Amino acid sequence: MKIQIFCVGGTIDKIYFDAKSKYEVGSPAIGKLLAELSIHFSYKVDSLMAKDSLEMTDEDRRLIREAVMNSSSDRILITHGTDTMPETARALLGIDGKTIVLTGALAPAIFRDSDAAFNVGGALAAAQSKPAGVYIVMNGEVFDGDKVRKDVEANRFVGLAS
Repeated sequence: MKIQIFCVGGTIDKIYFDAKSKYEVGSPAIGKLLAELSIHFSYKVDSLMAKDSLEMTDEDRRLIREAVMNSSSDRILITHGTDTMPETARALLGIDGKTIVLTGALAPAIFRDSDAAFNVGGALAAAQSKPAGVYIVMNGEVFDGDKVRKDVEANRFVGLAS
């Protein structure tokens, strides 16, 4: 099974240059994470953009949707910033025949205490086992892409009532 991984930026890919610097979105962290997770299935990684999700536009979401639709894989993982991940998930609804899973991190992957590896591992499992649809995997939970929001105050994702 081949999983297509699209990277679009967000905290998971953030880096810093010195103690006085702001964080900036760097190159995708997924390659290092996958090597550390000892993945034994085939996958392909493509970086579509390197943006903080608060800076994402409708045009960016259109590009992500187009990339997903044009992928030959029916199993898609997207690493994404957490602030607007639900908006992108909703923009991907209606793509038939593909299991699309979005994940990210609340702390940069370069941090020792980051949740990045845990979230990516859960997202990879969901991408391989869930039926076609759009999902968000965060905090050890799998959410339907249209029934989730980020609770900024609690710094976690929560499901929405049906």
